[in-house]
Amino acid sequence: MESRIQLYLRFAASQQRDTERIGPFLATFSPHSANPYLNYAIPDDGAAPSLADVNALIAAYSWRGRKPRLEYVSKLAPAVEEALISAGFTVEGRLPLMICTPGSEKLLPIPPEIELILPVSDAELLGTVAAQHEAYGEVAPSPEDVDSLRKSIAAGSIAVLARVAATGEPAGAGVCTVPENQTTEIAGIGVRPSFRRRGIAGALTARLLREAFDAGVAVGFLMAGHEEEFRVYTRAGFCAIGEILHISLPPNLITNP
Repeated sequence: MESRIQLYLRFAASQQRDTERIGPFLATFSPHSANPYLNYAIPDDGAAPSLADVNALIAAYSWRGRKPRLEYVSKLAPAVEEALISAGFTVEGRLPLMICTPGSEKLLPIPPEIELILPVSDAELLGTVAAQHEAYGEVAPSPEDVDSLRKSIAAGSIAVLARVAATGEPAGAGVCTVPENQTTEIAGIGVRPSFRRRGIAGALTARLLREAFDAGVAVGFLMAGHEEEFRVYTRAGFCAIGEILHISLPPNLITNP
């Protein structure tokens, strides 16, 4: 299952971002955003990179004005972390890798004043990305962000917007990435600060799973960023099967090209 998910991560990166093969790494780059969660490398399974490989990876990200960074299933490439640490990288976190399969999902309630919709109109798409950006402390979305979501949905991804039923005000949102091999990532679940602790994140997670399974997905996976998220996803039917390592080079060690 971990190999299946890492294979999917490589597929998804190649669909959404620019990519470059650097030694045993697939490096991925967002052309529109320096967000570190949209710019990271994935090592090959069983990779044993040399110092030259790591330095080439650092140079590729630095040249583009991006933080040298990796996200991967640590169990599948155990030698990589030591090579990165030796080059000055530091661990950002070890996130639980969680999966849910059909029949394991749980029906979670939707708060009475909230409705969940699949965004279609320009206003709904903007509300979706705006809610996610605010939830994650990012700047207001650009037209490119909205267009990117529109294209992703056209390619097969699924977005769900939580909004106030009476006014249409966006409250939160999340997505299922484009499926491949009956696998999808439940990602970007975010709730605006003023709407938190009402059960919206759990309702979004449950609805995204339902939509994914109805579309033929057999494995939905995600990464829990912290303990509260872990509890929400567990209530929705996810279980942990491993960990995803997030590791990056500190800014003071990055040499500008």
